[in-house]
Amino acid sequence: MAASPVIGSFVAADYAVFALMLLVSAAIGVYYAIVGRGQSSSREFLMGGQSMTAVPVALSLTASFMSAITVLATPAEVYRYGASYGLFSLSYVLVVVVSSEVFLPVFYRLGITSTYEYLEIRFNRATRLLGTVMFIVQTILYTGIVIYAPALALNQVTGMDLWGAVISTGVVCTFYCTMGGLKAVVWTDVFQVGIMVAVDCHVDYRCKRVGEDLPLRRHTFWTITFGGTFVWTSIYGINQAQVQRYISCKSMTHAKMSLYINLLGLWVIMLCSVFAGLCLYSVYKHCDPWTAGMVSAPDQLMPYMVMDILRDYPGLPGLFVAAAYSGTLSTVSSSVNALAAVTIEDLIKPYIHMSEKHLSWTSKGLSFLYGALCIGMAGIASLMGSLLQAAISIFGIIGGPLLGLFSLGILCPYANATGGLAGLLSGLVMSLWVGIGAQFYPPLPEQSRPLGLTTHAVNHICNIITVGCHYVCLPCRPFLADNWYSLSYLYFSPIGTLTTLAVGLLVSLLSGTLPQMVALLHTILHVVSN
Repeated sequence: MAASPVIGSFVAADYAVFALMLLVSAAIGVYYAIVGRGQSSSREFLMGGQSMTAVPVALSLTASFMSAITVLATPAEVYRYGASYGLFSLSYVLVVVVSSEVFLPVFYRLGITSTYEYLEIRFNRATRLLGTVMFIVQTILYTGIVIYAPALALNQVTGMDLWGAVISTGVVCTFYCTMGGLKAVVWTDVFQVGIMVAVDCHVDYRCKRVGEDLPLRRHTFWTITFGGTFVWTSIYGINQAQVQRYISCKSMTHAKMSLYINLLGLWVIMLCSVFAGLCLYSVYKHCDPWTAGMVSAPDQLMPYMVMDILRDYPGLPGLFVAAAYSGTLSTVSSSVNALAAVTIEDLIKPYIHMSEKHLSWTSKGLSFLYGALCIGMAGIASLMGSLLQAAISIFGIIGGPLLGLFSLGILCPYANATGGLAGLLSGLVMSLWVGIGAQFYPPLPEQSRPLGLTTHAVNHICNIITVGCHYVCLPCRPFLADNWYSLSYLYFSPIGTLTTLAVGLLVSLLSGTLPQMVALLHTILHVVSN
């Protein structure tokens, strides 16, 4: 891929602002490493000693998955396909209610560190191990996207060094995770979510040309509210990185409050991101930098606009970069801390006896190891296409079947271990089938319905005359390509969840409940006949 032209470059003030953000984040880790020096248990390191209160945990929950993908990719999604993406605000309500009233009470009362401990309690060890491995794979893949994507976008638009940004971000994040544990992660998230919201609001304010175009075209109401609810429930309801935060609260009341306060944070960030996308469309709809070749990917549009409209304000482009990387740091730190927790609880403790001191040091070592691994995995992200779709697809393909398994265990008392394992494998196969198929046979443009974008305007940025883009119909597409593989990526999660539930219930019925019922009926008939 050819490098796109650089519209601007960082000045000393921009680098200073970006470096200050990294320095403050690292300082928080050092502070909690010093304060918590006397607390040497792995549970204190991974769970904050269950002493956290609702507000910082709520902000951490918001920051954990509102990453650079939100700052960069959501505005690009709105720019290309319309503001219907904002309907996710409705699905967030359902997600928070289900997570706080169905999943949270179970995990909190059990007093577990890893959510996958529940799977062994409810089903068996094999199911727990499979769930743990699926979570580790999902999290490392997703974290690779989160680290690489903003570095690539900002490198090609601002000239900021690509691998310098990747490595510096990863090193700082790994440092404060390893030094300070969960408390450092939570309080750093509080600092970083403040930066993200402040910068989003400022960019929206500076872009005053939004007016007449509020398009709603790509996603349907049902794909977003129905499919989006499944995707985000798999994150907030059962994902280790989120569950680990709200069960670190000092009481269940604080844990539930953190989820409901977090809902307000999600709404604010969604509103800012959608409005930023509308700003992009208002400014560039007749002078599309992507069609004109000024950027090489839609995910670079937001930094492109920032460098365009804020280049005369030294330090403000640096503040935007700090916001994007704040999102990256918050997500990566959450992931690293969660990966260390499940590895300790699910893969080490059941098989190797260690003292609490050794477990604490092992937790820190694992945080360092996973941080390095996630930096290394960042290169794979370049093969995944659209950032937003890739991220949600990963959570749908792997998180959907896991959500189905936890739902089966909690909501269906007669589900057994055989049914749970069969359901999980079936759901994973189905979601992998549709997800991989969609990569080979992406939907045709008439199915995704992008907005009309042109380059006929002539100004200081765009000086070529072409109109729109031309799509080429690919011949010999198999029947499934325009049906099964063209399902919205938001449906990957419901497919995995519902398949897991259906197969799990059926197999449980056939392998356990039904034979017991037949035996009971036979006994009753025998007693009656005598």
